[in-house]
Amino acid sequence: MTGNSFGTLFRFTSFGESHGKAIGCVVEGVPAQIPLDVSEIQTALDRRKPGQSRFTTQRNESDTVQILSGVFNGLTTGTPIGLLIENQDARSSDYTEIAQKFRPAHADLPYFLKYGNRDYRGGGRASARETALRVAAGAIAYKVLRHFLKTPFEITAGLIRLGNEKISAWESDEINRNAFFCPDAAALPRFERLLEQTLKNGDSVGAVIEIRANGFPPGLGEPVYDKLDADLAKALMSINAVKGVEIGDGFSAAALTGRQNADEIFADPSSANGIRFNSNHAGGILGGLSTGQPIIARIAVKPTPSIAAPLHTLTTDKTETIIQTKGRHDPCVGIRAVPVAEAMTACVLADHLLRLRAQYHL
Repeated sequence: MTGNSFGTLFRFTSFGESHGKAIGCVVEGVPAQIPLDVSEIQTALDRRKPGQSRFTTQRNESDTVQILSGVFNGLTTGTPIGLLIENQDARSSDYTEIAQKFRPAHADLPYFLKYGNRDYRGGGRASARETALRVAAGAIAYKVLRHFLKTPFEITAGLIRLGNEKISAWESDEINRNAFFCPDAAALPRFERLLEQTLKNGDSVGAVIEIRANGFPPGLGEPVYDKLDADLAKALMSINAVKGVEIGDGFSAAALTGRQNADEIFADPSSANGIRFNSNHAGGILGGLSTGQPIIARIAVKPTPSIAAPLHTLTTDKTETIIQTKGRHDPCVGIRAVPVAEAMTACVLADHLLRLRAQYHL
């Protein structure tokens, strides 16, 4: 299996399965002399780890990370940074009953058709357990960004829709005050009622996450095939259960006229580059390059495919049967995808910042 690496200059390669001994990754391209402590990576992982509320899987993983290489005396050495997270609470017996059955909406069937073999224990390599490594790599990407960017910046993601329930306000400070990573406190009671009913029904719901990156310079991105929005879309689309990505107005832009969609440009001596826009329909990216405006993206996360409700499926010998998935699963996998979306955005921005510096000696 190929396709386990992401990035160009800032690059990470992950390994491991949901119910294996451990998961890990190797992060390359991190310049030397950047302060890095394992606690900084752990803090990021603690936001994503399971079992933090009744609305996420109760798998009890501490997600304790170890730095195996690439850091000496608290500073990066410029060599590959090796990270390892041991699996501590894998209950493989929960999956024995479905060992010969394909779970609908899961990767079970295409994995089996391609490889002729699959790890049915929690989805193996296809499990969202792998996203812990993206968060770990994202924490290192943040350190790279802080090292080189001399002005304040922020990457924030928030849950803006749960099923048919939507937020009506965005308050960044609210995101880390609740278990939903939601920027609108008024939406929380509605989100809770929906998930409580979803759990009673043995079902799941989808979600929409918005990512906002502020304080980044213009010029990030490499036309034509390595556009910033193209790389960002790939990064976000590669997250488990994500089925849609949009930048700026996204699909809504199709309903606008050219005049409505244009972000008109004006002189502004008070701004850092002497320019201001009257709107941001483009989501901070034009022609594949950042404009200096806030970078805005949204992702659609499908309902968790592991549900208790009975579904029709096939066995490995193509016999029709019924499946009911047991074990510990999120009624909405989109909740824990919020820090993953932030991390992947950080990885893309760190990669393109290093590429910009390499070409222009910034």
